[in-house]
Amino acid sequence: LAAIAYPNYREFVARATRNEAKAALLKAATNQERHYLQNNQFSVDLNQLGFSSSPYTTDTGSYVINVMAPNPASNYTVTATYQFGGVESRKCEVFTIDGRGVKTSSPTLDCWVRTR
Repeated sequence: LAAIAYPNYREFVARATRNEAKAALLKAATNQERHYLQNNQFSVDLNQLGFSSSPYTTDTGSYVINVMAPNPASNYTVTATYQFGGVESRKCEVFTIDGRGVKTSSPTLDCWVRTR
């Protein structure tokens, strides 16, 4: 029974931490749009986007959120980077979303959608 239950539990926990990272990225993207409407440029400071620190670590400590805006007048990229090793680092180590709404992840491309 444990041979079946434990892998399922680990996958459940991994999905939960991925969802936490995705929620933080979507919050940052939404707040970037609000910031742009008020300031006519994107922010590189997560504090200005409603986060408690910049960079921001998710509640479980699994992902660190950073924001980059090489050209703050036209685009930004928010990144969530996984902080631990193991299987999850080989699945969904980095998530990104940019000002155009393009969502990417690596090393696999399906991290934004629910898998199993």
